[in-house]
Amino acid sequence: YDSAVAEATFSTLKVEYVHRHQFRTRTEARLKIATWITDFYNPRRRHSVCGGRSPIDYERSAIRVLEDQAA
Repeated sequence: YDSAVAEATFSTLKVEYVHRHQFRTRTEARLKIATWITDFYNPRRRHSVCGGRSPIDYERSAIRVLEDQAA
């Protein structure tokens, strides 16, 4: 199960972004893929495993729960 999340993430990356674009260089590909991950995938794309929330929203709520438990 450890690699299931990573495999799903890379599959989504390839299907939703990489296969839909052509890159002139590896550097261009790296920059555009990193931008896609930070600007779209993490803050806006909804994930079923996160209860329909984006990864950023899910992490924020999980941190709040942990902070509330520690208080």
